[in-house]
Amino acid sequence: MSATLSLTVNGKAASASIDPRTLLVEFLRNNLGLTGVHVGCDTAQCGSCTVLLDGRAVKSCNLLAMQAAGAKVVTIEGLATDGALHPMQAAFRECHGLQCGFCTPGMVMSALDLCARHPHADEATIRAELEGNLCRCTGYHNIVKAVKQGAAAMGQGEARHGGE
Repeated sequence: MSATLSLTVNGKAASASIDPRTLLVEFLRNNLGLTGVHVGCDTAQCGSCTVLLDGRAVKSCNLLAMQAAGAKVVTIEGLATDGALHPMQAAFRECHGLQCGFCTPGMVMSALDLCARHPHADEATIRAELEGNLCRCTGYHNIVKAVKQGAAAMGQGEARHGGE
């Protein structure tokens, strides 16, 4: 049994015949080759699979691909514009908000959603909002610093969610 999935991913139309039980993370990685969407836990606990679905952060390991039919999905690969990092990506690099990098794509995508809802978030709000994203390498200090810097840069007229 198969179903036809059509959606927009990183600003481009995508369509495929898939098993209706396919998870969104599997579709993005296996069908579209977007391996920046990581599979960490398969239980929606770690957040490394986070993408934006119609502008809101979702854990793609906990969502059937067919649930995204007709939607706009943005992955970490869809943020850079003409080779220039998105302000949030640049902030993570500049503030050393990563170590091994495995959680970073999900952190960045969650940070974008957080900033859209709380553009001037304080440290406590950032920490609370990122609770669904786990990092085993850092103490989160530089991640919080990166989110604050990225939010400030985005507030200076930069695009919030690339790929749209």
